[in-house]
Amino acid sequence: MLLLHLISVLTTLRCVGESYTIRSAVSWAVAGDAAEEEELDAHSDEAPAVLVDNIGIWKPAYPSSVYRDASEKKPEQISKSEDVSSASRVFSYRMEEVNVPSSVATPPPHEETARVARYMAHHSDWGHLATVSTQEQIKGLPFGNIFSVSDGPADNSTGVPYFYVTPMDSTVTDLRSFPFASLTFSETEGDFCRKQVYDPEDPRCARLTLTGKMVEVGPEELDFAEEAMFSRHPVMKKWPPGHDWFFMKLVLQQVCLQDWVGGVSVIPLEEYFKATPF
Repeated sequence: MLLLHLISVLTTLRCVGESYTIRSAVSWAVAGDAAEEEELDAHSDEAPAVLVDNIGIWKPAYPSSVYRDASEKKPEQISKSEDVSSASRVFSYRMEEVNVPSSVATPPPHEETARVARYMAHHSDWGHLATVSTQEQIKGLPFGNIFSVSDGPADNSTGVPYFYVTPMDSTVTDLRSFPFASLTFSETEGDFCRKQVYDPEDPRCARLTLTGKMVEVGPEELDFAEEAMFSRHPVMKKWPPGHDWFFMKLVLQQVCLQDWVGGVSVIPLEEYFKATPF
């Protein structure tokens, strides 16, 4: 009986082993055909381009059953869009179509603190905004929220962060009670820190905090604010109009940068606005 039990266990393990191979900590579903296994081996470290659709940059990983269910259909029964969609549910990879400009890929030298600050303010698409809460249970305490931002179109940096907000957001309620806030960017948004194997808290992985007063954008500036936000975040054009969206900006009072060991740099506003992020 013991021998039969061991044979049963080994048979089960063998079946499991034939179902998957490990490639860079991702389980790849294998149909069992030798030719297909050789094809996967030829791409051991990279995902085939067909496995990425055009919906988003990162995709959630799903159980292999999703892939197997799709593979049970005959080729003529699977449309191209369905084929790509099912594959994207199995693997999580960055879209090949996303090209990072060379100016974004390489930040300025860390000793040029004003340039680094402008670089981060311009090339960051989102940041963490901290306000003083008006919510009853945490009234008067710090409250943080994530916002999409833009300091101008890709070819026109101002250094001033613009926002597209709704009164339905609790942060906007906070700002109407106390309009001062701090906006923090991290260099982890891009690829630089990952490529250098820097932890997000490593001082060489730059952090920029802009502090000032949040104000509603006036009529004379609305066209620029719209261009700044919609050119960088085009999906905003389709957000529900019933939410009464409007534009705000952060009028700076302090620029604080940590981009190297040895402490933070408080950059004078005059130097900050004179610097260029390009």
